Amino acid sequence: MQRKPPPREPLAWDDVRLFLALCRARTLGSAAAALGVDASTMSRRLSGLEEALATTLFDRGRDGIRATKAAEDLRPAAEEIEDAMLRFAAATDGLEREVAGRVRMTCPPDAAEVLVVPLLGELLAKHPKLRVELDPGEAVRDLARREADLALRTVRPRSGDLIVVRLGEVRWIVAATPALARRLGTLRAWAEAPWVGCGERLAHVAAARWLAAQLRDEEPAVRSDSFRVQLAAIAEGLGVGLVPAPTARHFGLVPVTLSAALRKDSKDWPSDELFLVTHRALREVPRVRALWELLVARARMDVARATGASITIRRELAFGHGEVAERPRPAGDLWMGGVGVDGGRCAAER
Repeated sequence: MQRKPPPREPLAWDDVRLFLALCRARTLGSAAAALGVDASTMSRRLSGLEEALATTLFDRGRDGIRATKAAEDLRPAAEEIEDAMLRFAAATDGLEREVAGRVRMTCPPDAAEVLVVPLLGELLAKHPKLRVELDPGEAVRDLARREADLALRTVRPRSGDLIVVRLGEVRWIVAATPALARRLGTLRAWAEAPWVGCGERLAHVAAARWLAAQLRDEEPAVRSDSFRVQLAAIAEGLGVGLVPAPTARHFGLVPVTLSAALRKDSKDWPSDELFLVTHRALREVPRVRALWELLVARARMDVARATGASITIRRELAFGHGEVAERPRPAGDLWMGGVGVDGGRCAAER
């Protein structure tokens, strides 16, 4: 009589998450980063999953990983499980009653330093059970897959089941250290100053295009695709650069004096919009609402202080079901620009 094979252990949700991360990545390292583990852990867990399923899911090569036919066949079912888990998580979030637990926010590094961190003292004093996790960087976080609860973006999302508030707009300025600004005096030609700018990967973004148009054949003294590195170079006095005005103030930089001819000549001066975004299911969750409302209130105060005018009431846009909910939204200048790659410009995560 033929023996039956031993029953297979049921797959855990973590196995499905691992499988989907690998399906969506080109390398073990990038899949590991998406899950917050190291590559060796990812490799070990993949081997365990393939052993449990008695099949090879991914071919490994020098160029990365490639899904096998078995993995391609399993992916639709895995994505259905993921959708169900996300719906379950959204339902459990709706059960929360107090401002407690972890709220995760993704934003540009300068936004984290200039905007978010200064508000945390007030937020945590009011809600001592709240825990804030900031993810400052250029990586794009998917709010639909709950990789973050809130995001600051400089490109308005146009799809997804998202709630979006436009916080405001900020001017970029030509900034430098006080010492370099004094040494340069009044700038009468763009090429008179050494510049810090974007690298080749970001040559298409608005700030880089503007600078290229002004400098023409002149090359910046320092280039980097990291806005944080650009700020460091400007703060070291290596050159002048385009910086959001509030970020310049935060890092001790000052505007460079421009001649009347340069001010008149510089058309389409770069500016940024800043949007606060969350998933519809999370908007009224207490821990998310607390940070959301504090950020919006800060924006309204900054606009009122900057303009001396009353706050314009605009709409909070809800995507995904064709609905628009009326909520206050400030207009006018704000304090922050963005970094990273999104929508063809220096931008925050989507």
